[in-house]
Amino acid sequence: MKSKAQTWGPATLSEFDGVRFLHLDSIWVQGAMRIRKPDQLELEYIQRMCAWMLWRDPAALGEGHAVQLGLGAAALTRFCHGQLKMKTTAVEINPEVIAACRQWFRLPANDARLNVVNEDAARWVMDDAHLQTVDVLNVDLYDHDAAAPVLDDDAFYAACRGVLADGGLMTVNLFGRSASFARSALRIARAFGSDQVWSLAPTKEGNTIMVAARGVPVPHREVLEQRAANIESRFKLPARKWLRLVRPLPMSILNAL
Repeated sequence: MKSKAQTWGPATLSEFDGVRFLHLDSIWVQGAMRIRKPDQLELEYIQRMCAWMLWRDPAALGEGHAVQLGLGAAALTRFCHGQLKMKTTAVEINPEVIAACRQWFRLPANDARLNVVNEDAARWVMDDAHLQTVDVLNVDLYDHDAAAPVLDDDAFYAACRGVLADGGLMTVNLFGRSASFARSALRIARAFGSDQVWSLAPTKEGNTIMVAARGVPVPHREVLEQRAANIESRFKLPARKWLRLVRPLPMSILNAL
């Protein structure tokens, strides 16, 4: 839980080849924005965090409540609020990150559809007031060293499922070694059920995106292909590539459940 005595390292930025990067007192990139195209999702793993759209009816893509746990450079928050026009909440524990996103990364002020809150993500998902109020949950919680997820246990993932409404979807960024992926994937599968969890093949940087659902019927392949084409046409995101990269959980994890 957040302490009143908590201090934060400075949020800094760098720029290269037209792209602005957010850092938290380290060389690790916490987020990025192409300066001349701020609405474009610049990083490949951030694009893949939108893979939940494959499991949702295209007519309902802009409906409901989207929540980001971890603001990063606000790319997903800007996308859900600005392009999908969803009610959007971002939960970020570090006030330096919120200030940096407002100053350097085009994060708009709170309004009727946008609420950026300075709060601990664990406290937010475990608050009974948020039970079954979320339709899309994006989880990207790494510290300044990007070594492992800050929140990554059974209780946390159970709480994430708890805040999802029926038919809700979660994407989680898992970064690092295959052993840490297996541990996290097993915890997510315990919370959501093995038939409601999928992963995308890792990016070249080592980010593996997990998709987990609460009571979502798995569409036929033809439906998924139609949805992927629709996403590419409307949002210029490589959804057909995502579809080729989607994998069920490996047997090693299923056997451990």
